[in-house]
Amino acid sequence: MKTTGSSDDLAAEPAADPLSLERQVCFALAVASRNVISVYRPVLEELDLTHPQYLVMLALWEDAPLSLSEIGRLLQLELATLSPLVKRLEAIGYVTRSRDPKDERSIRIGLTPTGARLRERALAVPVTVMERLRLDESDVLALHAALTPLIERSREALTEARQGRG
Repeated sequence: MKTTGSSDDLAAEPAADPLSLERQVCFALAVASRNVISVYRPVLEELDLTHPQYLVMLALWEDAPLSLSEIGRLLQLELATLSPLVKRLEAIGYVTRSRDPKDERSIRIGLTPTGARLRERALAVPVTVMERLRLDESDVLALHAALTPLIERSREALTEARQGRG
C-alpha cells in the first residue's frame, strides 16, 4: 500500500507487488485478446464469419483440403471445439466435409467455390483491422515476433505439465 506524507515516503517506494493485476502477463494477454477480437468482429460479420471460423478459413485458404485433425493441430483447437465451427461453415456454403477415401476415419475439409472466392473479400480484413488498431506492418511483425516464443514456451510448459514434469 502506498503512503503519502513526507519526502522520505516518496524516496522509499514500496517494492512492486508480484500479485498486482497490472503486472500479470495473463491479464494483459487476456484483455488484449478480447479487445483485438472485438475489433475483428464487425469486419468479419461482413463475411458471415466469427473469429474462430475465420481462423479455419485462413488455414484452408492456405492449404485446402485439410483433415479435421490437421486443422485442429494448426489452430491448436480440440476436435470437439472445431467440429461445430466446421459444420457451421458447411451450412453457410463455405466448406465441404467428406470422408478421406484412404482413411474412412478421417474427415477432409475442402473449400466450396463460394468459400474459395471469399478469400478475395477477406484480403481487406488484415488491412482494416490494422487501421482500426492504428498499427503498421512493422508493429504487427514486432508483436508476432514477441508472441511466437511465448506461444512455443507455453506449449512446452503444457506438455511438461501433462507428462508430470511441471
